[in-house]
Amino acid sequence: MPIPRSLPRTGLATAALGLAVGLALSSPAAAQTKTVYIGMNGGTMEKTYTENVFPAFEKATGIKVVVVPGTSSDILAKLQAQKDNPQMHVVFLDDGLMYRAIGMGLCQKTEASPVLDEVYPSSRMKGDMAVGVNMGMTGLAYNKKMFDEKGWAAPTSWMDLADPKYKGKIVVQSASSSTFGLHAFLMYNRIQGGTETNVDPGFTTWRKTIGPNVLEYIPSSAKIAEMVQTGEAAIFPLTPTGVGSLKEKGIPVEYAQPKEGSVVLMVGQCVVNKNPDNAAAQKLAAYLLGQEAQLAALKFGAQIPSNTKVSAPAEVADAMGKFQGYMKTANTVDWDVINEKRPDWNQRWNKEIER
Repeated sequence: MPIPRSLPRTGLATAALGLAVGLALSSPAAAQTKTVYIGMNGGTMEKTYTENVFPAFEKATGIKVVVVPGTSSDILAKLQAQKDNPQMHVVFLDDGLMYRAIGMGLCQKTEASPVLDEVYPSSRMKGDMAVGVNMGMTGLAYNKKMFDEKGWAAPTSWMDLADPKYKGKIVVQSASSSTFGLHAFLMYNRIQGGTETNVDPGFTTWRKTIGPNVLEYIPSSAKIAEMVQTGEAAIFPLTPTGVGSLKEKGIPVEYAQPKEGSVVLMVGQCVVNKNPDNAAAQKLAAYLLGQEAQLAALKFGAQIPSNTKVSAPAEVADAMGKFQGYMKTANTVDWDVINEKRPDWNQRWNKEIER
């Protein structure tokens, strides 16, 4: 910037000083006094984002990103406790809990940006009050070794859980404690003619159809690897990502997309309502939905992108192509109804299904 010749020497010094200060304030180094806090799962997810996703954002913006680790339930509890004076700027929550956060007024609308037109429409929650940052789906998984030995064809329907040939070989996560089990129940309920507002068809028939085939209702998916290896489990609800994790450990499982469709299961992000620096929070949220961030999360953390424009690396291109095909028939569920009714459903499940 040229300095006017008419300035006296003192004016020249002042102008130079002003220029230096202006340049310093516009530099990333100076902007690093800004810090945004993001709540998300610890462990693998935190490591993926802190090592491979956030650094590019920090370099480009000068904004430091700090993770507040915890499960979705932990993060939601923190949000509730800090409702009037939030300390976090952005949070990741499982979709069911994200709908609860929205209902509690803990989230604010994601600002319009080009990336919102690039994500799956099913990932945009409640008028963009939250947006899926990575995608999953609950379908069926099966014991490939057992199926090969018995000459069984791969499952093709949620109703395969009721096929008598699998008697004593079906494992279902408890719908009262697991989203996987809940999704399986809700899809069965739909097939029986029910909806989220009418679950009687599912509850009144499950025990007669699927019930006789169930070896065990498990609280989570933790026991599945062992039950496959011991030859106890033939079919069970699971995600393609969960199947991939088991296969990496040498567990002989495969994923099957039911003809009725899988159920969308995603991690959503929301910009926290009344957060301390909304401009920085919105900037981070937009970045995390973009192709650069989601490609890095895919490459280094096997996070399935919600951004449909992400071009998958060759080593995972086939898997991504299959996933995108599954998304075409994936179902969404009404989490507002689920969150309202679930305490009653849990009681019915424990009393009528698992008793």
